[in-house]
Amino acid sequence: MILKGKRGLIMGVANDKSIAWGIAKACAAQGAELGFTYQGEVFKKRVEPLVQSLGGASILVECDATNEERLDHTFAEVAEKWGHFDFLVHAIAFSNKEELKGRYCDTSLENFMATMHISCFSFTSIARRAAKLMPNGGAMLTLTYIGAERVIPNYNVMGVAKAALESSVRYLAADFGKQDIRVHALSAGPMRTLAGSAIANARYTFRTAEDTAALNRSVTLEDLGNSAVYLLSDMSRGTSGEVHYIDAGFRAMGMLPPGRIGAETQD
Repeated sequence: MILKGKRGLIMGVANDKSIAWGIAKACAAQGAELGFTYQGEVFKKRVEPLVQSLGGASILVECDATNEERLDHTFAEVAEKWGHFDFLVHAIAFSNKEELKGRYCDTSLENFMATMHISCFSFTSIARRAAKLMPNGGAMLTLTYIGAERVIPNYNVMGVAKAALESSVRYLAADFGKQDIRVHALSAGPMRTLAGSAIANARYTFRTAEDTAALNRSVTLEDLGNSAVYLLSDMSRGTSGEVHYIDAGFRAMGMLPPGRIGAETQD
């Protein structure tokens, strides 16, 4: 129960396959009191039953990460109900899936700006507000992907946005370090999530990652949740500004090992 007595705000649960949900379940299992945000009535109907399965939540508030006034309202409600809290999980990202196909150079300005706003700047905007409600220090966690540092087919502008997000993590860690607030990104391997399904040829991406990873498998929501608990708890108080890879060792590999599916060897 390493999160007992801690309060955390989870932003970005879409359904029971969401990485944010895996993190929420792990945090609840470790004793955390959780609050959740949702965007619009459609997502509210999805999130409410999940929240109830954990025994409910003291906070369930609507939030539009692209609307600064709405963000002010969201955190005003959090401040009214909690006063302060200890950790934040940011799992918000979006890009037009039609523009993720083909070449990065064909990305429209409109989609580039929207992708950067929702997938990158929203974390900075949210973190600025959250830090004001963490007088005793705490932790912030966002989600990224290896497409931020390597070319992944059909990831395109999302890779650029995630690269900017990872850079933001480092700058935010410096900004909030004196307040004893730690900032991290969790880089997950490919998951069969709502966001992941928007990537063209997603099955190929999943299969290639499993075949290449050092552990020769994909990661689970439990893997990600357990790692997030460490990053959000006091157990990780000696680290900040890092990208933590939970991808079954995919990042460590240079090429497909001999003998694996799709790999051929020659004497």
